[in-house]
Amino acid sequence: MPTLYVVATPIGNFGDFSPRAQEVLSSVGLIAAEDTRVTKGLLTHFGIHTACVSNHKFNEEDRADPIIERMLSENIDVALVTDAGTPAISDPGSVLVDKALQAGIEVLAVPGPTAMASALSVSGFDTREFAFYGFLPRKRGDLSKKLHEMALGPKIAVVHESPHRVIELMEVIASEFPLSRVSASCDLTKFYEKTIRGYAPEVLSMLESNEKTEKGEYCLVLDFHEVKTEEAETSLGLSCEGMLLEMMVNGKSMEEALDQLKASGKKRNELYAAKEKVKNFLSEMAGWGE
Repeated sequence: MPTLYVVATPIGNFGDFSPRAQEVLSSVGLIAAEDTRVTKGLLTHFGIHTACVSNHKFNEEDRADPIIERMLSENIDVALVTDAGTPAISDPGSVLVDKALQAGIEVLAVPGPTAMASALSVSGFDTREFAFYGFLPRKRGDLSKKLHEMALGPKIAVVHESPHRVIELMEVIASEFPLSRVSASCDLTKFYEKTIRGYAPEVLSMLESNEKTEKGEYCLVLDFHEVKTEEAETSLGLSCEGMLLEMMVNGKSMEEALDQLKASGKKRNELYAAKEKVKNFLSEMAGWGE
């Protein structure tokens, strides 16, 4: 019975590629790669000549069955790799692994580099318990909601972000969770590797002042230990007027609450309607006491 090897590849430094991983890629009959061009560059560097076939997020649903059929008919082992790091961890690969298991094929891990573990290890935070979220939603409202959900979970969260969107992400975090701490790692294991740490507004300021911020991929570790649970719960399961009223009950003025909701992605007409409803509600409440 053939074997599917899930092989971690370097996230930037070829020196991190283990001898076992090199041996596996040399010995298997086929390599299923996220991007064959990237993988062939790695193989060439190490003098490996194994054939590759693409297995990326846009074709893995269609590609998995033919790969499994070939493994069984030709009795060949296959190595699964992504462009960098560990397959199926915020990268393609889970479909092929699942199909292999369903076919009774043994699946073995060949561990190695992963940005998540690397970023956690240099954060300086208490990482005994954490959650990994990969890439977060792009729309500001969806992003805000997701961050609030995350703040209610394990107090350490790990996310990936592109260099072109990291400032936008940090703007939302700094606005809504100024007491959260952030360890933002860029170009992990590479020559220009850098990690900046501090409270969210401080990290945002450092990113904004760095002209090279938009160069290199980011892995961020968020520490929500100092974030109050009530603050995180503010936007979950409530209408816009409900959120506005909740924030006012917790000590914010109406204008402060409106500004925060606007920053979280709420639309102007929605905020106006919520403001009028809350004003009417408060007016009615005042009238009941007369």
